[in-house]
Amino acid sequence: MQHILLAADGSKSASRATSVAANLSRAMGSRLSILTVGETLSEDVKQFARAEGNVADAIEGFSDRLLRQARTVAERAGVSVVHTQSGWGDPAEVIIEFAQREKVDAIVVGRRGRGRLTGLLMGSVSQKLVSLAPCPVVVVP
Repeated sequence: MQHILLAADGSKSASRATSVAANLSRAMGSRLSILTVGETLSEDVKQFARAEGNVADAIEGFSDRLLRQARTVAERAGVSVVHTQSGWGDPAEVIIEFAQREKVDAIVVGRRGRGRLTGLLMGSVSQKLVSLAPCPVVVVP
């Protein structure tokens, strides 16, 4: 396994997935890519927007903070190669596109992210990934 993708959204479940992905990456000697995908304006992003005064800056700031935190966890776990990226759109679609384009060997994702109500009504990102991803998906509770 040479390339692991962590899909992170700042949720508690994603935080646990970050630790799992970092430990798996270190154990396998894999490079780790960390991807966060913006879909809607969460309360955290809205708070950033109020502080920043600009929604675009707020979204970028929120994504940067989330990616920095995940990178720090990975580096502290001993992962030597960590790449970060943010995207915009349907999270499952963006994650799958990234996995295909970058030839990812496995995706690590939290079971439940920030969109709990949407997940109950339309299916969660983790469920979509398990069904549609081009590689194994590790779902962390």
